[in-house]
Amino acid sequence: MEILIWCGAVISLLGLCGLIWCVIRVWRARRAGLDDSAMRAVLSKVLPVNTGALFLSVIGLMVVVLGIMLR
Repeated sequence: MEILIWCGAVISLLGLCGLIWCVIRVWRARRAGLDDSAMRAVLSKVLPVNTGALFLSVIGLMVVVLGIMLR
């Protein structure tokens, strides 16, 4: 079950990297001083990635917990 814990940790880490990418992307867009429509365009592109990264992170943590429980 140790492999399950490590796989879950890697999956969760990938999700965390995706979340960090989303934060950096929006931060750069805010610093660029984009107008309202351009900012909405950036946010509409980042939103699905953010949701997917959050889902991936949660699934990874669930796999880690499952691996710990089965240990």
